Amino acid sequence: MLDCAIIGGGPAGLTAGLYTTRGGLENVVMFEKGMPGGQITQSSEIENYPGATGEITGMELMEPWPKQCQRFGLKHEMVEVTRVRKDGDLFKIHKGDGTVTDAHSVIIATGSSPRRADFAGEDEFFGKGVSTCATCDGFFYKGKEVAVIGGGDTALEEALYLAKICSKVYLIHRRDTFRASPNTVKRVEKSEKIELVLNSTPDEVYGDKMGVTGIRVKNKDGELRDIEVPGVFTFVGNDVNNQTLKQEDGSFLCDMNDKGEVIVDISMNTSVKGLFAAGDMRIAAPKQVVSAAGDGAVAALQAISFVDEKLG
Repeated sequence: MLDCAIIGGGPAGLTAGLYTTRGGLENVVMFEKGMPGGQITQSSEIENYPGATGEITGMELMEPWPKQCQRFGLKHEMVEVTRVRKDGDLFKIHKGDGTVTDAHSVIIATGSSPRRADFAGEDEFFGKGVSTCATCDGFFYKGKEVAVIGGGDTALEEALYLAKICSKVYLIHRRDTFRASPNTVKRVEKSEKIELVLNSTPDEVYGDKMGVTGIRVKNKDGELRDIEVPGVFTFVGNDVNNQTLKQEDGSFLCDMNDKGEVIVDISMNTSVKGLFAAGDMRIAAPKQVVSAAGDGAVAALQAISFVDEKLG
């Protein structure tokens, strides 16, 4: 029997693990099917996390977090949680190995995953020239030209990263303005290696048996342009990882909005008592590491109060 089950090992889940264990809950397990750290570990450069000065990667930022949590007693089970349901006043944690663990409270922090841009050839060439991780795959295109699709912070930051190792980066965006931070936009505009392809959308990625050989884009006037590149990186947002909350009848354990984001109040309470949501999966999430960590801390403090009151 767990005092608290934490599902997800990104910044929100790890912070929740730190606060619940240090705050007095004795039996806390974080379920994370892979290595802890979350999506941010794939980021090539972090410059807006408080206290992180100089050049630091997402992997370097997150490396000490699990060690800090485990120092206070957080346990990590490297297993996938397939479903969370409530049975009476207990939560049932169904795991991929077929076992079930009971918990008094649950903090769900499963985050989100990169969204596909949904253009012809994307699925066919995914992993064969189409990627959603520049730090994972950028090295394969050292000295070559690549294309980046997107207009947010992630797209621009990854374009800047690729510009360091590639001969040229085509930044394709459907508008003529970016949604990224002004500082990041300035850096992109100053880069001699980045060509802006604005008011344009991807029409088709094409290639051969060896992989991608180019991408065709369409501008707002309907004109097509072929850009010959062996690599295409897409950064067009994220989809919420809410599958764990789906019940056998197709409904969800707690209330969600039309985007599939978990509805919470300012204290990370969901519509189900004892269930808290934190990080990128909750409504109005800023999708920043520092915000996710704050969510995890708030959810943990609420979980401690809930369990203490429940157990007397």
